[in-house]
Parts: sequence; C-alpha cells; structure tokens
Amino acid sequence: MTQVLYILRRLVTLIPVLLGISVLVFLLIQLVPGDPAVTLLGSHVTDAGVAALHQQLGLDQPLWQQYVSFLGRLLHGDLGESYQYKSSVSALVLQNLVPTVWLIVVGALFAVMISVPLAVWAASRRGGVADNAIRSIPLIGLGMPAFWLGIMLVLLLSLKARIFPASGFGTGFVGHVESIILPALTVALALVPILVRSLRAGLLDVLQSDYITTARSKGLAAPRVVLGHALRNAAVSSITVLGVNIAYLIGSTIVVERVFALNGIGYLMLTAILNRDFPIVQGVTLVFAVMVVTVNLLTDLAHASLDPRVRLA
Repeated sequence: MTQVLYILRRLVTLIPVLLGISVLVFLLIQLVPGDPAVTLLGSHVTDAGVAALHQQLGLDQPLWQQYVSFLGRLLHGDLGESYQYKSSVSALVLQNLVPTVWLIVVGALFAVMISVPLAVWAASRRGGVADNAIRSIPLIGLGMPAFWLGIMLVLLLSLKARIFPASGFGTGFVGHVESIILPALTVALALVPILVRSLRAGLLDVLQSDYITTARSKGLAAPRVVLGHALRNAAVSSITVLGVNIAYLIGSTIVVERVFALNGIGYLMLTAILNRDFPIVQGVTLVFAVMVVTVNLLTDLAHASLDPRVRLA
C-alpha cells in the first residue's frame, strides 16, 4: 500500500512539471529569430501574403491566446502541422519514435551489461592490476565524444570486419536488432565510464559494512557475498546515476542518429531545424522533455523498490 501511495504521489507531482514544460517549449519557439510565414512563402513573400498566413496560423493572436490554443491541441494529442511535410507532427513523431526508443533502451542495457561485471571485478580486487586498469576506463572514456566513437565503430566493425550494418534501421525484427547494435554500443560506451566509477565506489563502501563482515564470518563464498549481498545495496545509488545520465543522453541521441542515419526523432528534429519547420521542432522538443521526465520517474520508482526508506520519506 505504501508503494502504491508513493507512485500516486509521484504521478501527481508530474502535473505541474509537464505544464511547466509546455510553457517553456512554447516560449522557446517564440524566441527563435525569424518569421515562419516569411520562411514558408520563400521568394514569393509579400506583406499581404505574410498577413494572410499569420491569420491562418494564428500568429496574429496575443501570445497568451496562442498558448491556450497550443495547450488545447496538446491535450488532444495534436502537435500541429509540419510546414515542410504538410502532415501531422504527431504522426511524424510516432513514425520516427521507434528507432529512438530502441536506441535508448538497448544502449542502457548494453551499458549495464558492461559496467556491472567491470565494477564487481574491480571492487573485488581493490588495488590490484585489474582494479587499476578498470579505474582508468573513466579517464579514457569520458574524453571520447559520441560521434567519434560511432565513426570508429563503423570503421572497425562495419566497413572492415563487415559484421554489422553501417547505417539505417533495417527491416523486420532481426534487421532492427542488427542495425541498432552499433548505435546502442556508442550510447553505452558513453555511459560505461560513469557507471563503473559509481558502482565500484558503492561496492567498496558496502563491502566494509558490518553485515558483510558477518556474512564472511559465516563462511559464505566471496562471489555470494558480493553478488548476493553487496551488489543490491550498492546498486541503489548507481540506479540514480544511470537514470540521470540516460535522461541526459536522450538529447544527445541526435548526434548518434545522424552518424548512423537512423530515422529517429532526433534526426527528424535536426532536419526540421535546418528547414525552420517550427512545429516539428516544438513537437520533438516536447517529446524529448516528456521522455526525460518518464526516465526520471522510472528511476525514482526503481530506487524506491530497492530502498523502502524512500517510500516512507
């Protein structure tokens, strides 16, 4: 019952957050220099044409009235109409959302699969050769930009080894899996240095606890002590670190999608920015913000499930 109340309380707190996001997204687009009507008319721009298009798009209304109209459409799932594609922004976002979700989810899974064994190995051999080698990973990994990692993976595993496709999202489930591995690995390698450092520090702290000493005194094997007792408690803080960095990486998927020519919403947004297609920029920005809020919510729920004290706070 306590967990249900905690979830309900967290959902209620999201309402003002989402409302604030809608205000910020709306105002940010208003601050972008340039007139959408002038952009749409191009070489055929005239004062009468601009005025007529302002009336058609509702740009002649007061700012507060434009926001009320925007919020009303938003509550009905309507993100407006693209200037470039002449179609619904909501449909375009849904069409391009799948590759981005695959990229984020698979990238997070790869990051966990790589980071947990490395952190456990380093913490179990504190001060040893393996520990010192693994501790150098954050120093090296944090200095590698995502676009460079992506290009190197394409050169090594696609163009030379010919193991994975170099670009695109493939067709069918198998094609999607093959095509998403390199982009997801690029995302994961950006997360691994931070996760390894966080989880290793958490494990070292937990391994010095009294209950770990008691478990060892009972004759439990070292792997069982680390994996069965220490890892769960050490993972609490690392889950928060993972959630924060996934939320941060959601915005940076634009770069990764560009490198691998994934037709995700990041790629869609970049194209819209170049073409000054403001409704798409507004819609995708809003979707990115909602994704960040969702990741933070799931992180809090995972944290609460591992640490009951959070639900009682």
